[in-house]
Amino acid sequence: MSPSDSLPAFQAVLRSSKHIIAIAGAGLSAASGIPTFRGAGGMWRKYDAMSLATPQAFNKNPSLVWQFYHYRREKVFAATPNAAHYALASFTLPAIREAIAPGSTFTLITQNVDGLSDKALQAVMASAPADTELDQPLIEMHGRLLDVSCTSSECGHVELNAVSPICPALEGTDLQVEAGVLDPDIPVSNLPRCSQCGFLARPGVVWFGEIPLHQPTINRLVDDADLCLVVGTSSTVYPAASYASEVVEHGGKVAVFNLDRSSGDNEADFLFLGPSEETLPRALGTPDQPLVLP
Repeated sequence: MSPSDSLPAFQAVLRSSKHIIAIAGAGLSAASGIPTFRGAGGMWRKYDAMSLATPQAFNKNPSLVWQFYHYRREKVFAATPNAAHYALASFTLPAIREAIAPGSTFTLITQNVDGLSDKALQAVMASAPADTELDQPLIEMHGRLLDVSCTSSECGHVELNAVSPICPALEGTDLQVEAGVLDPDIPVSNLPRCSQCGFLARPGVVWFGEIPLHQPTINRLVDDADLCLVVGTSSTVYPAASYASEVVEHGGKVAVFNLDRSSGDNEADFLFLGPSEETLPRALGTPDQPLVLP
């Protein structure tokens, strides 16, 4: 049976759900100008961008990988949350969610590393009553682009670094996108260093082949969920790609919000095609901007 696109039917399920999770992917941030690096847009300079997001690529050529992540960091600095980020952030507030799905819990599990979901959440919280408390509203399972991590196993220090550029040697390399431009070979000594021990630092994100963060907590949330919202993801990267199926297996419902059809639609109860910044606020019935305090 084909998934339904009925908003009233979805909202009836939403209203009766008690443990709601959302699994977000790159499509959530597309309207904010964050490249998805999948499909036709998967090239950075002359490289397959996905192949640079690995420990092996960093070990082989840390200069090239840091240039790629410097480019991505600069994109994040220039980006702001869109209406879909705010709709999800607003749904985390008990005062708003209680009117939509009484007595429910909600957690956003994002695969994105751009930090925009957290930025939206902070903006929404700033407009909430001072005594508002949230119980784990957001999990960033792949880390954040603005974090840096020491590569020394004896140190392992991780910290937020919002300096632009992160080091002088990377300045301007994000602009060298013309075809055929030679990649600067930046000495390792000039790449970002750990602020604690001085060892080579790496982007503080989870690369392909590494274990996502907060996995035990995510597994518990997936096991308990009776409604899973899949937002802006093609459901191809594991383990996140399996979460919706797991919810279905124990009797929960799945609603997909994507720009186009994908392999993850097969088990969905609901499918809403179109820009998530338009479909998600309408489906959830939540504000697409932070509320303005009087």
